[in-house]
Amino acid sequence: MAKKILVVDDVAQNRMLLKDVLRYFGYEVVEAGDGEEGVRMAREELPDLILMDMNMPVMDGYTALRILRSDPLTRGLRVAAITSFAMGNDNGSVFAAEADGYISKPIDIRELPAMMEKILAGEGKMAGEEGK
Repeated sequence: MAKKILVVDDVAQNRMLLKDVLRYFGYEVVEAGDGEEGVRMAREELPDLILMDMNMPVMDGYTALRILRSDPLTRGLRVAAITSFAMGNDNGSVFAAEADGYISKPIDIRELPAMMEKILAGEGKMAGEEGK
């Protein structure tokens, strides 16, 4: 059975790109356009992994992640933060919000499947750290 991925991003083109790449590699993909919808979809779908943009209107990814971590139903779901600010202070903010990993924007779609597998496996490796 294909692993289910929830893509939460307010930019439709980003969701479409991720959906196309992930489906190509055999994942089942569901999507949400903001953090509030992402929380609802996470509760309904219980995906294997959530790819969560951190900067969105309505409800940002930080807030959505805190809600997911405080809910017994979704507490154990794996979440990878997607952020264009993966270095410096934002990195600390992402992990303070209890993400399982992060993927930097712009997303390298050639490396995405390997990054996903690492996060799904619970290795905790973050995008861009492979050579460090």
